[in-house]
Amino acid sequence: MKKSEIRKLYLEKRKELSQDEVLSLSDKIFGNFVDYFKPFSGQKIHIFIPIEKFNEIRTELFIDYFLNRKIRVFVPKIVDTKLISVEIFSDTKFEINKWGISEPVSNIASEIVDFDFIITPLLYCDKNGNRVGYGKGFYDSFFEMVSKESKKIGINYFDPEEMIDDVWENDIRVDYLVTPATVLSFFKG
Repeated sequence: MKKSEIRKLYLEKRKELSQDEVLSLSDKIFGNFVDYFKPFSGQKIHIFIPIEKFNEIRTELFIDYFLNRKIRVFVPKIVDTKLISVEIFSDTKFEINKWGISEPVSNIASEIVDFDFIITPLLYCDKNGNRVGYGKGFYDSFFEMVSKESKKIGINYFDPEEMIDDVWENDIRVDYLVTPATVLSFFKG
């Protein structure tokens, strides 16, 4: 299937999820992430803040867990059409941007490039680690700037079924996919 078809299909599938399903599935994804990757104090993890109107995975579970275990947490912020990474703490102030996304008030980029994990939003991921997002390319650009050692982890409600037919040369795959049922590895190295 083409990315545009997959984007439409999985936006619709997400829309059909109830809030109870979103919370339950998010909890299972969180559990699978912690069991598989076993994050620990001092690590640096970049993670997105969910867009609730799109029924994105509730990453607050992850963020609270990380902060409570002294794991450094970084979140994306769009500044002048570029995704920067801002470190957050338990007392960080947030605001809603023009797209309805909660972001830290601070515009200070962390300049960190050696994340242990980058937990990546996506609408779909196929069996090769190719991903479909919202089509803006923010994460492809971000992945270009970070260490090649940083593990890119997609999280999704749905296991891979369809293959993405129109993968581009500059598309950057994720290394892992965590779903409510499993953790898939595409990691080479």
